[in-house]
Amino acid sequence: MIRSAVTISLVPESRGGPFVFWDDLEAGCAQAAALGFDAVEIFPTHADDLDGLALRELLRKHNLQLAAVGTGAGWVRRKLRLTDPDPHVRMCARDFVAAVIDFAGGFGVPAILGSMQGRWGDGVSREQALAWLAEELGQLAPRAHALDTCLLYEPLNRYETNLFNTVADALEFLRPLRTQNVKLLCDLFHMAIEETDIAAALRLAGPKLGHVHFADSNRRAIGWGHTDIAPIAATLKDMGYDGYVSAECFALPDSDAAARQTIASFRRWFR
Repeated sequence: MIRSAVTISLVPESRGGPFVFWDDLEAGCAQAAALGFDAVEIFPTHADDLDGLALRELLRKHNLQLAAVGTGAGWVRRKLRLTDPDPHVRMCARDFVAAVIDFAGGFGVPAILGSMQGRWGDGVSREQALAWLAEELGQLAPRAHALDTCLLYEPLNRYETNLFNTVADALEFLRPLRTQNVKLLCDLFHMAIEETDIAAALRLAGPKLGHVHFADSNRRAIGWGHTDIAPIAATLKDMGYDGYVSAECFALPDSDAAARQTIASFRRWFR
């Protein structure tokens, strides 16, 4: 069964970015539960800043699940990326992601690798950047596997990375890796920029599809842009996708309105 989730960012530097709820984990969970979401997706400043026992109690109190945990603060706050030319920075990036994997894995959910993947250029060739990325995934994905979960890799649009922008290219990169515990996070906003046919790209991902970010073409809540959701929803249901569609969208005109529009759209297309 396809399930709903909504994002909560705890990263002050990301305020104003594409997250529905901000700063207050308890308030975000309460609002998510009141509106009928199945789960929350959390973006912490660092795994060490999360209290696992307190989070479990919060989720239990509001009858919510944890959908995934993001690593974006590693880039936003610390400028860490797995393809940085400095080996010390790459090591710090790996440690940051590993800590999030360990925390998320304790809840049986995946960590997300998005902006921390980095890019090539500025003296680093594409081949070298991809070799570093493959090396890091080869160390991080087995860590997730040991916790009985996967690592989510997110193809981003061309303005955010020049590594992989489409599902087809990301799949081609992942296929020969020794570790097969990496799945794709397909973000409808990025896909609206990069894919010629979003539904076809999702179908191509097939069993490698691990998570979906539910955002319209303008990064607002689904239904407030021009993405045609009907074929996307039909494809996800036809594929038997049973993961989350998670609202990673702007809190416009405010958090409550964006969350209400998201859950209304979710119920329209998936209930």
